[in-house]
Amino acid sequence: MKSISKILMVITVLLSAANSFAQNQNEQHHNQGGTAQAKNIPSQNLSQLHAVFDKYFSIKDALVNADVNIASSNATELATVIKTVDMGELSPKEHTVWMKVMKELSLNTENISKSKDVVKQRRVFALLSKNVYELANASKQKTTMYYQNCPMYNDGKGANWLSKEEAVKNPYYGNKMLTCGNIIETIK
Repeated sequence: MKSISKILMVITVLLSAANSFAQNQNEQHHNQGGTAQAKNIPSQNLSQLHAVFDKYFSIKDALVNADVNIASSNATELATVIKTVDMGELSPKEHTVWMKVMKELSLNTENISKSKDVVKQRRVFALLSKNVYELANASKQKTTMYYQNCPMYNDGKGANWLSKEEAVKNPYYGNKMLTCGNIIETIK
């Protein structure tokens, strides 16, 4: 008798899960018809743009370590991710900023990927960071980002970058001045 009860309980759980799955599929199908519910759009945006930010951070980390080969490889991966972003899935604000920065993002990542000179990669990374910052400000974030600044870079003109960590790890000077910089903005 206990085994029949267990079997019935398993069947009930499976039917409940199948029903939930069917409802979810129905909502997604309905949403693809142009009547997307607002609650579904942010998670799609986050996953698309999250990949852009993750690849950006991987380039930053490679430059902190002055690893030109990893920076180049990560920039190639970011270029691929940029090409896969579906602008139709972005919010109006994100779409506007994406249209503004997309060409420069692609050009910057291409220039980093083709270079084997850490000085040149870092110079282009400063441009890339400016555009990624604009995109970060236009989108909702899964995690907090820190907009950081090195006042000494570029002959004292300074340069900024985004980081997932609050602790400063300078991508422009690496281990020469690893902690040179400060947080100028927290993006949530």
